[in-house]
Amino acid sequence: MKTFTLPGTDIVAPNVILGLMRIQQKSDDEVRELVRAARDAGIAFVDHAAVYGDEKHGCEARFAEALDLTPSQRDEFVIQTKAGIIKDGPYFDFSYEEIVSSVEGSLRALRTDHVDILLLHRPDALVEPDEVARAFDELAAAGKVRAFGVSNHTPQQIELLKKSVQQPLVVNQLQRSITHAPLVAQGVAANMAALDQSISRDNGLLDYCRLHDITVQAWSPFQKGFFDGVFVGDREAYPELNDVLDRLAEKYGVTPTGIAVAWITRHPAQMQVVLGTTTPSRVTESAAGSEVPLTRAEWYELYRAAGHTVP
Repeated sequence: MKTFTLPGTDIVAPNVILGLMRIQQKSDDEVRELVRAARDAGIAFVDHAAVYGDEKHGCEARFAEALDLTPSQRDEFVIQTKAGIIKDGPYFDFSYEEIVSSVEGSLRALRTDHVDILLLHRPDALVEPDEVARAFDELAAAGKVRAFGVSNHTPQQIELLKKSVQQPLVVNQLQRSITHAPLVAQGVAANMAALDQSISRDNGLLDYCRLHDITVQAWSPFQKGFFDGVFVGDREAYPELNDVLDRLAEKYGVTPTGIAVAWITRHPAQMQVVLGTTTPSRVTESAAGSEVPLTRAEWYELYRAAGHTVP
């Protein structure tokens, strides 16, 4: 498994992350098997959120209960969590009180005295940057959070936060897959008036992240669109793409799932792929795929096969 140091931190990160948003109803053995598969593949970076689970902090608590980590075992993991989504609304809340309360709840649920990374989970239209800064400052000073970032934020939303927030924002977690690729597709076909792909929906978000040393974490790496189902194996919707996935999988000795991961990790932005699966074999397949060195021609072939235009 390839690793790198997150810019602005001393946190060593793999290019695949285990997302634990669906483990609430899993048994101890099932959670352990999933985490063991990740560890065997070189993945000790787990992604949580306060909102994941049947109740607030539900999946965080399930993780801690199942693994029952000693302090030294806990330190073998990079634990990332997110705050700001209020499920019962639903709405978003980046107030000082909610951020601090959410982190305290995460620490109790995870049975730890700190999380390595805290992300603001989707943009809050009512955000007050001074409140976010106050919360971040206190959490950092208390040693409860080592690094900070955001999720699903645009360049200007990040700039607004940076007006007050002093800590580096080192991560932006964003949706990205071969079929859901506006992060790269718009730039490839910029200024083509007759093509929907040329419309900017994010104000150059990927280039902004690269310019400012913000690591992109790609969520829903196998989804067609916004939770529309998985494209891998869907020959009715994506026959050409699956033909290419199968052919490249055979060439490189991995699975089509692995090639879908390779398409993301091939990008020079050094993205991390967030796996939301609860199937251990899918973790193993994805980790293997992250090592595949797709050529430029193969990367663009997959891109075209998914329906994107190369002018």
